[in-house]
Amino acid sequence: MSGFTRVAPRCLAAVSGMAVVGVVGAAMAAGAVPAAAATAVQRTPVTAYVANVGSGTVTPINTASNIAGTPIRVGTHPEAVAITPNGRTAYVVNAGSRTVTPITTATNKHGPAIKVGSVPRAIAITPDGSTAYVANAGSATVTPIDLATNTPETAITVGNAPRAIAITPNGRTAYVVSQKANTVTPINTATNTAGPPIKVGRSPRAIAITPNGSTAYVANVGSGTVTPINLATNAPGRGIKTGARVRALAITPDGSTAYAANAGSGTVTPISTATNKAGPAIPVGTNPWVVAITPDGSAAYVANHGSASVTAIDTSSNSASAPVATGARPMAIAITPSGRTAYVVNSGSNTVTPIATATNTAGTNIKTGRVPWAIAIMP
Repeated sequence: MSGFTRVAPRCLAAVSGMAVVGVVGAAMAAGAVPAAAATAVQRTPVTAYVANVGSGTVTPINTASNIAGTPIRVGTHPEAVAITPNGRTAYVVNAGSRTVTPITTATNKHGPAIKVGSVPRAIAITPDGSTAYVANAGSATVTPIDLATNTPETAITVGNAPRAIAITPNGRTAYVVSQKANTVTPINTATNTAGPPIKVGRSPRAIAITPNGSTAYVANVGSGTVTPINLATNAPGRGIKTGARVRALAITPDGSTAYAANAGSGTVTPISTATNKAGPAIPVGTNPWVVAITPDGSAAYVANHGSASVTAIDTSSNSASAPVATGARPMAIAITPSGRTAYVVNSGSNTVTPIATATNTAGTNIKTGRVPWAIAIMP
């Protein structure tokens, strides 16, 4: 690999597959797949699911062969995907049709659409796989979905324009980022009741929670800061200064460092979670849009939306490798459970670029539907 040497990935317990990046490396929670079932899941080919905003479809990709399967018809403007911890169902959020489409991963067949609120934009699934929470940007609500029956429950009112959700590793609380209200709303998952909103910076856009569940970090696009929240008290700390237009976050599996992608300054800021201090900014490409971390925590991959490339960062030294060319306007990344391949969604070229993490080289681009927007990979 250009820039650094990869260490062999270690095995981590699987958690809910989300297009939001950041809740990675949490220990397996109560109710997760038992050993016998986990073995069965691991023998099933691992599939990546790509939501195509422009064509109202999801493209399944076999990660063993990098061959795209038959597109799966979903709703209008699918913008997010999450996969249950047991890997059996992918849930696709359709912003234009106010629905969520379940897809059975064994057959790649979709089920009946589930009605949610106006302009749904994000989804997160509890670690036990019992409930999905959908953020409805247009109605300032969150819709819980009972995944045993795929039944939507009573919508929960949150702040204006909810855009991101993260759930604590113990599954007890969902934290909802409301971009126009400049708040984060905690939701008790046992009762589906919202707590008092937590004030953060201007125009918050993303959230990530440490694997031990102690702290949430919120990226504030409008103020160029990251707000740490003590989850024992739901008290926000002082904003941590990063680069301009910080819009994405990911936390290493050991919980030691949060990486913040600064779209306006072409950098990534490492933040020590022990001290909440920012380290020196790491130059990457133009308009870094999202960051994802390998399961072994050795590298962070950053999609540079403006320069059609991905930059790998060695997390032990915080040094960046040479950029890897992708398709146009890369905007999402997901990494296989083995850590061997990073899949980069290119919204401007209707492709996904597979990158071998051992060598940091790109494979042949995989065709998807029009304007691919989000990706999730089976655990």
